Amino acid sequence: MTRSGPDRTPTILRRIVERKWEEIDYRQRRQPLADVRARATDTLAARGFANALRTRIEKQSPAVIAEVKKASPSKGVLRDPFEPAEIAESYEAGGAACLSVLTDKDFFQGHEDYLAAARKACGLPVIRKDFMVAPYQIYESKMIEADCILLIAACLTRDQMQELAGIAGEIGLDVLVEVHNGEEMDDALTLETPLVGINNRDLHTFEVSLDTTFELHRRIPEDRLTITESGILTRDDVTAMTEQGIYGFLVGESFMRAPDPGEKLQELFF
Repeated sequence: MTRSGPDRTPTILRRIVERKWEEIDYRQRRQPLADVRARATDTLAARGFANALRTRIEKQSPAVIAEVKKASPSKGVLRDPFEPAEIAESYEAGGAACLSVLTDKDFFQGHEDYLAAARKACGLPVIRKDFMVAPYQIYESKMIEADCILLIAACLTRDQMQELAGIAGEIGLDVLVEVHNGEEMDDALTLETPLVGINNRDLHTFEVSLDTTFELHRRIPEDRLTITESGILTRDDVTAMTEQGIYGFLVGESFMRAPDPGEKLQELFF
């Protein structure tokens, strides 16, 4: 698989992807692709990430993907101490539909063990939030018992997205494809995944605007599920989305800074 992403890839994302390829090379030397693929087939069936969201959205009820994230490149450490199992339990009690767990180590201080701990502590489906660029990572995600993977259109070509989404489908993983603009939306809609995430953060300027979701949501067919990402901070933000028929949310930072993440989730959405 080619290692070159689309020309539109922002500088920070390009650095992350370059580092991700180094990480994949290292992991493949320690555990070959054939071994990872074999172990992936031995795991239990996924919990049904997309269905968990669809059930809520069809009832016009907020479907929240609550994020388990220790740190970010721009904000540093968000939560210390960081206990993924306790956070997951809190989110489930607070009404989350699904979890998102960061596993990228170098930029977000994440780890696969965090995903395992969070998933074990609750009954919610979990997306592995990382920078997926190679088939190895898709099989690895199933091996560590993720239920869904994230594909970021900004750092993948259309062909790359289709290849990775195809592998995910073959091994029973759902796919959330993330877009930031109309060009990326065109590529995303070529996939069969029902989940389309619209990130309100401009990866070039890092500015956040909810208008990004309002504008791009109009282009999403009715058989797809819109997930708005970044910038949901108040009940007014939630209301603004639901008034436009948008009931899928991915929220992390505001929850991670709260003493009780699940209580903050309930306060914001219910």
